[in-house]
Amino acid sequence: MPSTAAAAVDPASGYCAATGTFHSLRDPIPLPPPDLPLSFPAFAFSFLPTPLPAHPALIDTATGEAVSFPAFLAQVRALATALRSHLRVSRGDVAFVLAPPSLRLPALYFALMAVGAVVSPANPALTTGELAHLAALSKPSLAFAVSATAGKLPPGIATVVLLDSPRFLSFFQGASDSSVTDTATVIHQSDPAAILYSSGTTGRAKAVVLTHRNIMTSRVMAASAPAAPEVLLLTVPVFHVYGFVLCFRPVMAANTLVLHTARRFDPRAVLEAIGRFSVTRLALAPPALLAIAKTAEGDESVTASTATLQSVLCGGASVSPELIRRFSQKFPHVCVTQGYGLTETTAGFCRSISAQESQRVGSVGRLSWGTEAKIIDPETGAALPPGVAGELYVRGPFVMKGYLGDKESTSEVLDSEGWLRTGDVCMIGKDGFLFVVDRMKELIKYNGYQVAPAELEDLLQTHPGIDEAAVVGYPDEQAGELPVAFVVGRSGSDLHEAEIKDFVAKQVVHYKRIHRVFLVDSIPKNASGKILRKDLAKLVLHQISAKL
Repeated sequence: MPSTAAAAVDPASGYCAATGTFHSLRDPIPLPPPDLPLSFPAFAFSFLPTPLPAHPALIDTATGEAVSFPAFLAQVRALATALRSHLRVSRGDVAFVLAPPSLRLPALYFALMAVGAVVSPANPALTTGELAHLAALSKPSLAFAVSATAGKLPPGIATVVLLDSPRFLSFFQGASDSSVTDTATVIHQSDPAAILYSSGTTGRAKAVVLTHRNIMTSRVMAASAPAAPEVLLLTVPVFHVYGFVLCFRPVMAANTLVLHTARRFDPRAVLEAIGRFSVTRLALAPPALLAIAKTAEGDESVTASTATLQSVLCGGASVSPELIRRFSQKFPHVCVTQGYGLTETTAGFCRSISAQESQRVGSVGRLSWGTEAKIIDPETGAALPPGVAGELYVRGPFVMKGYLGDKESTSEVLDSEGWLRTGDVCMIGKDGFLFVVDRMKELIKYNGYQVAPAELEDLLQTHPGIDEAAVVGYPDEQAGELPVAFVVGRSGSDLHEAEIKDFVAKQVVHYKRIHRVFLVDSIPKNASGKILRKDLAKLVLHQISAKL
């Protein structure tokens, strides 16, 4: 509990009227003193029991290959040695990672952080131009890729290692006898451990710097829920903060992590994997939850293999109560739990931790220990009490260090007292449950991915026949939201919807593609020239509904 007197904090909501601050009511978590030199891998491995667990640390759904805990530790140890001796990786070096999910990635992440390097994974589906923008932000000195993705790496990266090459596989041979945490390099908890990419609150992607202590806090908060040893099936991307932090769960909780390594999400294959590997917990994005519900509705026999499944963790975007109802109707023995967080908060700082809490449909749970929150009136800046919606501000040891090389954007969302503006309109009830009411951000959530309208608008306006463009999201049951564009053509131009969609599709990753184009005479703006997106969103609903 923060320094605020316990008597001043409401025991039901965690709200302190004197400061306008909500405090977590969760039990304390075991974090080390912040000034103690310590890396996240050293901290994580200290949680493993002796003797090591007999069950696997990692399993690949595609091949069935399993990695034991002793083998995993040996891999990390050997890889850390190779990084130092063969690749001359040192503290502060940024390692760009462009690869699909595999059993090699968790070991690579741990080994890089163990030697003080900064892990920076990116979406392998991005285009060459998009990846060049990310690399320009993080300035990597080396990169890890696979044969299929290496050709998209931007030029200028001094060292490139292919994860599917004999050279990389040789790094796992001849593990050093030293501990993975015994290095000559002193690593501080405040040192950067990872750079992940987020659109922040506006504009193009930003490089979010997460420290070793950020990741320690995130993982301990997640492990603080009382739970028996579990088998977690991870189906979300490991370059996204959601999947990235879950890669560390086997070590922190001595559990088994089953990685879904198929290129596409196949609900039947996932349901089959649950039975094959006795999965107890499943991590999904909302579109995947919908796909599984639809599959079960069409064929009830698929539920026969899910007897071991106890809970589903659904994150990355909001989940509608109707979707939870549909899923629960087919899987009544499975608890659907939600959480809430951002890349800038090292994933979730709010979550449901029990079946009872998960029954609060529509809520994303309660604040995790160490979390302080304020609900701020966007007009007045005043802190609001329980039951009133406003913009959520949050503070805690999980909040990012900042956006790399972008002090202006950092200062816009992170103040001198450590408060992070989430850009989301939320409400915390009198019982401490948090509800996400709306998004102040202009980001479009497509299948859990963030799509920045400004990026697409800038791209559209490079078309020789386009004067102005505005992009908004349109609700979609499958994807969550679909990017749609309003375009003002230049005088004399002969624009067509198919041409514009194709123009964008050739230059961006699949989830950023425009799904509908509306040719208009003007785009509504306010006095300062800002696009009135809410007006456009209403216009989209009207236009599409009129054609149904």
